[in-house]
Amino acid sequence: MVRVVLAVAVITALSYLLGVIARRIGQPAVVGQLFAGILLGPSVLGRLPGNPGTALIPLVIRPYLTVVAQLALVLFLFFVGYELNRKLLRRRMHAVPLIAVAAFVVPMLLGAGSTVVFADWFAATGAPAVEHQAFVLFVAVALSITAVPVLAGIIAERGLGGTVVGVVAMTSAGIIDALGWLALTGAMLKADAGGGQRPWAITLLLLVVYVLVMVFVARPVLGRLRRGALAAGRSAASLLPVAATFAMASAWVTGALGLHVILGAFIAGLVMPRDEDGQPDPALLTAVEKAGGVLLPVFFVVSGLATDVGALRAADLGLLGVICVAATVGKLGAGLLAARLSGLSWRDATSVGIMLNTRGLTELAVLNVGLQAGFISGRLYTVFVLMALLTTAATGPLLGLLGRRPAVVAEPEPVAVGGGGHPA
Repeated sequence: MVRVVLAVAVITALSYLLGVIARRIGQPAVVGQLFAGILLGPSVLGRLPGNPGTALIPLVIRPYLTVVAQLALVLFLFFVGYELNRKLLRRRMHAVPLIAVAAFVVPMLLGAGSTVVFADWFAATGAPAVEHQAFVLFVAVALSITAVPVLAGIIAERGLGGTVVGVVAMTSAGIIDALGWLALTGAMLKADAGGGQRPWAITLLLLVVYVLVMVFVARPVLGRLRRGALAAGRSAASLLPVAATFAMASAWVTGALGLHVILGAFIAGLVMPRDEDGQPDPALLTAVEKAGGVLLPVFFVVSGLATDVGALRAADLGLLGVICVAATVGKLGAGLLAARLSGLSWRDATSVGIMLNTRGLTELAVLNVGLQAGFISGRLYTVFVLMALLTTAATGPLLGLLGRRPAVVAEPEPVAVGGGGHPA
């Protein structure tokens, strides 16, 4: 216990320090925090004489840190699900379908195609513990992810929240995020990651029943609790223990179904009652974000401990280049062209494509699922982590190259873009 407490202290301090440095050089804090994990892992400290990384984080305590990381990840995915503005997504579903579908489907196709064209390079990283079709689907999902929370931070830091590109990028990213988790669930079902306890069709049926119970039973009960708290003059933040319990219980259910705990957490966030306008309660959202954020650096370090850059071979580096190109072309290229076809200028369309190429923490969450479920091995996991780091780090500099800030939306409610029209 003493070693665990010391390790958490070191992890928190180093992640905070490198996060601050990352922000000062124009990068999201997640880039610095991920580098903290890589620094403490076998890629850097593990290469030094005496392996000081093992002295700071002994092997005996790593399972405990993994548990802490998973708890932090559950709260984070609950935050991601709760943060999605369902009403905004429904209202704009007609406006940005081309952008969202293109930036989701094209990277998936390129990812799946890369497993065929470069099959030998993928095979050299180690055989997956799942059937080939499930592996291909997971690689496709891994290339299609956009990190909504990191993107939201970038948009806020650059003052793009009231612009056409900011609205379109966030709306498209929200749709992509939902599609991505659905596709990941499909990959988990295809792989029967629960160890063959039951046929996948039964698991799917149980999952559907569970979602219906969440929507028609749990959500009304939570809504009454929320209204009671507000009527009593309490802030919605006072419901944090209820929200955390709900997230953990939902995570347990999907874990028991043989899927992954974070899928249940995401579903719980989607189901959690919101304001009448469909937006999450800011007080509760902030409370959940802070609660998960305290332990989230542990997740970065656990991810970094599984990342060994020094173990990569020449073919792995070639595969990294292939994956980075496929990921960037699929996201940036497809998003750019779709945004242009939707009526945006070339500059604004390029901005949308660049922002959709942000992966960050959400990508790490998906890779964490893949590593635990046997979709990918250690070296391929390292390749994907580096891809996530590079594509996220490239977002800020690429936006900076575009120069001026895009035009601000003129109306109080963001103008829809689509159907070949032009933004106001």
